[in-house]
Amino acid sequence: MAISERGTGQSSREQPPESPFSRPRRPTYGELVSNPQVRKWATRGIVAFVIGVLLAIFIDLRVGVTVAIILVIVDTVRTARLGSSVEAWQKASAVERRTERQLRGLEKKHGWRVLHARAVPKDDEGFSDGKIDHFVVGPTGIYAIDSVNWDKRLPVRAMSHKKLYHGPKDMNDQLDQARWESDQASRVISAQLGYKVPVQASVAIYGPAISWKVLRVRDVDVYSGGRARTYLRRRPKILNNTDVERIAQVAERLLPPVYGKRPNRRTSVEEAGPR
Repeated sequence: MAISERGTGQSSREQPPESPFSRPRRPTYGELVSNPQVRKWATRGIVAFVIGVLLAIFIDLRVGVTVAIILVIVDTVRTARLGSSVEAWQKASAVERRTERQLRGLEKKHGWRVLHARAVPKDDEGFSDGKIDHFVVGPTGIYAIDSVNWDKRLPVRAMSHKKLYHGPKDMNDQLDQARWESDQASRVISAQLGYKVPVQASVAIYGPAISWKVLRVRDVDVYSGGRARTYLRRRPKILNNTDVERIAQVAERLLPPVYGKRPNRRTSVEEAGPR
């Protein structure tokens, strides 16, 4: 007797679902052509081939082959260095990518975990505000880093660790925003783990010259963007590898990734999700 599936009316004589252990389906020609990685390698190979043939004709075959191989290697390495580990960062700012490249060196060393472009947890009013550009967990602590690009023609100055100015503009709101984001992350992670997990807010400034190495203003560490990795490494070690992994795993679960543009002020996390 044929047994029908619930709600479908289809007979069990139909093809069963494909087994996960079956041989994977070969991609079609159209799928290969539309794949950006395939197009990139095809372009790279064609350019190297043409240059290699020209050099082989006018100079020497060995020279042409050698130069073609070197061109492929150099372009592959260059693309890997410039690429982002966050696939959907197609609209992220250039300074966020610059900080990411610095932090990539920490990720390769044992004991550091880095999460990029993470949504800020909801506050007591049910709102989420912006994103944490880089959430870093390592031996020296937990950090929420905001990468910003300011006009290099205007000076940056601080007053009594309470005010920060970029030219004539008061930047305290931006510092308060960074501190609020780190406090929200600390709140949800601490509640999940059952003990206090402090998250230090910091702002990495690109553009204008910064006259200090690291300065804490309104409880936010402020420094030149090029010093991000040095800032993290040259602080006292307070966490072991087990602590780092535990906190990073919780953060990865509680701080969802944000794709595309930075959410607007007072926008819900759901609205900031992938499109």
